[in-house]
Amino acid sequence: MEALTLRQLLEAVNGTLLGDFDDLEAAAVQVSTDSRNIEPGCLFIPLEGERFDGHSFINAALEAGAAGCLTARERESYLPGKFYIKVRSTQRALWELARYYKQLFPIPFIAITGSVGKTTTKDMTAAVLGAKFCVHKTEGNFNNDIGVPLTLLKLEKRHEVCVVEMGMDHAGEIDYLGKLVEPDMALITNIGDAHIENLGSRENIFKAKCEIFPHLKKDGLAVLNGDDPLLATLRGELPQRTLFVGSGQGLDYTACDLSSDGAGHLSCRVKTPRSQFEANIPALGSHMIYPTLMAAAVGEALGMAPDEIVRGIGAFLPTKMRMNILRCKGDIVILNDAYNANPQSMRAAAAVLGDAGQKRRKVAVVGDMKELGPGSEQFHRAVGGYFAQAGADRLIAVGDLARFMAEGAKAAGLEQSDYYPTLDAAKNALSREVRAGVTILVKASRSMAFEKIVDFLLSNVPG
Repeated sequence: MEALTLRQLLEAVNGTLLGDFDDLEAAAVQVSTDSRNIEPGCLFIPLEGERFDGHSFINAALEAGAAGCLTARERESYLPGKFYIKVRSTQRALWELARYYKQLFPIPFIAITGSVGKTTTKDMTAAVLGAKFCVHKTEGNFNNDIGVPLTLLKLEKRHEVCVVEMGMDHAGEIDYLGKLVEPDMALITNIGDAHIENLGSRENIFKAKCEIFPHLKKDGLAVLNGDDPLLATLRGELPQRTLFVGSGQGLDYTACDLSSDGAGHLSCRVKTPRSQFEANIPALGSHMIYPTLMAAAVGEALGMAPDEIVRGIGAFLPTKMRMNILRCKGDIVILNDAYNANPQSMRAAAAVLGDAGQKRRKVAVVGDMKELGPGSEQFHRAVGGYFAQAGADRLIAVGDLARFMAEGAKAAGLEQSDYYPTLDAAKNALSREVRAGVTILVKASRSMAFEKIVDFLLSNVPG
């Protein structure tokens, strides 16, 4: 973050200065919402939630080195040499501060949303653009009403383009974030069943994702998955220039001649309105053509040459626990895709496991998918079927809902399909699968904390 003076901070959040501090040229050089991670000279913003109130930690943050803080209420006492800015809502003030700060950067802003593949598309887009530009991107999964403002507040003068991931689980959230970012380009990866429990239907999910378009600049660019039936209905409907990507006919950006080495790379031929080139994607799964094509479309829109785009694709690195390929001693491969799961991403993961190679033993360790509503049992049974059809040799299902995956897999012909309610119950079965020539996929919703299963598997790899 570039330094902001107290004068600027007061203007940005329409705040009132409390206490005796009156040096309007005093500056904050960072923003923190966590009193445990305070950097000298930062602005502490205490947030409030159902189970916590950051106002309780204001003194601790200031004593740890924060230059000042925001507060939604007056204090009983004020530490000397620290500034206090009173606002109506600290969370709203975070949004207002981020919006003010963002306006200081006349660079392209690229917003990415969708049901599946947001983070991968963000990482691929940043990798491609990184071949020519200094890129700032969303870290990890900071894609919500707190994470997006914090992402913007980490911009620095050296950055030439910003790639922002936007998540949602309720209607109105993309509208809120879109109004903040006002992107030059908007990418939607697909419309799936994630959070369908909250939104009711895919059509409602589609409407919620489309909340981005009123905030896309009038001369902006929309890049959409043309193979998605709901997104395909937007052809000719948006006032902004629109590009469609995928494998279907009549799309602007397509990929053909796909081939995988089964070990960590997917090759394809990319066709764009301007050029054709061979791409070697350092990732597994045919679904990787979508983030690759979207990134290529963004790159070309920003004037990148084919060789620069190819170099950027080759530099792609996924975020932690997003289909990370862990090659272990003794010819053991673990596919760590433990960050999250929904029916669409499970299908893609099943295809990746199926491509692992004919001579390898293929094991799926899968867990509950959350927020799927009344159709949850059916979705889980279908996922079990995906793994059976993909050629998995064994499925180990862990969790309450995961038993329906095991039943679905067995019904689809995968005899080695077992259910365990907890990790502890599954440990013996898991440890027996850690052997030479095996590829083990680990995937479940975030709340299942399946990184513990990855750690357990790694601890069982022979010396």
